[in-house]
Amino acid sequence: MDTIGLLGAGLVLGIAAVGSAIGIGIASQAAVGAWKRCYLSNKPAPFILTVFAGAPLTQTIYGFLLMQTMIGSGKSGFLLLGIGIASGLGMAFSAIAQGQAGAAAADAQSATGKGFSQYLMVVGLCETIALFTMVFSMIVC
Repeated sequence: MDTIGLLGAGLVLGIAAVGSAIGIGIASQAAVGAWKRCYLSNKPAPFILTVFAGAPLTQTIYGFLLMQTMIGSGKSGFLLLGIGIASGLGMAFSAIAQGQAGAAAADAQSATGKGFSQYLMVVGLCETIALFTMVFSMIVC
């Protein structure tokens, strides 16, 4: 594998990880705010909100798995660079959207105590984009 291909492989992981960090930051802020409101009203703070806060982490794992596939593929360096950038961006935006959905879910769950499975489905829909990106990119590699 040439240097350009290695750059693409590194970029897929790095870009996906940036998206995960942003998404986790968005959802975590909402979870902390929701817990604060619970404490102020002397209600129990639901630990389950950590599910919404941590959901965008998986895009980093998908970036890592795709990176491993790219390193072992033997394909053209420029092809791998393109795959790395495009796939990394797809995973990153998926993680950011998931963080936004997770933030809304954390707020709703803490306010009502109801609807966890519906909120989780919406958060999961955002995840699907990253999964499709990883799988379809692996096919090309």
